[in-house]
Amino acid sequence: MSRAGRTDDGHGRAGRLLSGLAVAVGCVLFLGGFAWGALLYQPYTVPTDSMAPTIGRGDRVLAERIGGGDVRRGDIVVFKDKVWGDSPMVKRVVGTGGDTVACCDSRGRLTVDGKPVEEPYLQDKGTASFSRFSVTVPEGQLFLLGDHRSDSVDSRGHLSDASHGTVPRGAVRARVDATAWPVAGWGMMDRPESFAALPGGTSQPGPLPLVLAAVIAGAVLILGGAAYGPVARLVTPRRREEVLAHGR
Repeated sequence: MSRAGRTDDGHGRAGRLLSGLAVAVGCVLFLGGFAWGALLYQPYTVPTDSMAPTIGRGDRVLAERIGGGDVRRGDIVVFKDKVWGDSPMVKRVVGTGGDTVACCDSRGRLTVDGKPVEEPYLQDKGTASFSRFSVTVPEGQLFLLGDHRSDSVDSRGHLSDASHGTVPRGAVRARVDATAWPVAGWGMMDRPESFAALPGGTSQPGPLPLVLAAVIAGAVLILGGAAYGPVARLVTPRRREEVLAHGR
């Protein structure tokens, strides 16, 4: 009976050690994940329907802080340009420096350097733009459009400007990686396949899934480690009763 008691005490000490280790590792993952996410990502609320149906009015998005040099065609970016106004805006990049962006071909599609671009994300099915245009994007500039082409003030509305509707890469503050709210619409942003076929391809998704995995794993370890004490106290008396019963 004394040997059984010593074994149970040893198991108890090991359990407490492991539970403490789980809580410590969990705190590192949980807090580290939050710190990592806060360093890389910034939340934005989209105030208009210009990016519908991809992003609706009032949706909260998570945008990865990046430099303008990391932007690729198809990216949805947050930018601020004094010509466009004082507030940050959210649009999709459809052309980069040297591209000739035009609309529309015989099937109503946008073209980049004469190559048609399929845009399944558009709100207005059937045509990429109700106004026709053709612009050669200056080096270091970006041509941006909203996904809701009939309800978006974008590069088409600034074609008469000195920059021909483009904005400098340096105006980009972040790239939208996911929709965070409403919960029903949560998800990562896809990279359009049609832009992937063009020179330079599309950008790679940010580390948001890893950030979320770290936070969730940390929370599980913290809860699991913290639950060990109460569970052990409930189980230990039963084990002692069983030991005593066998001893008799």
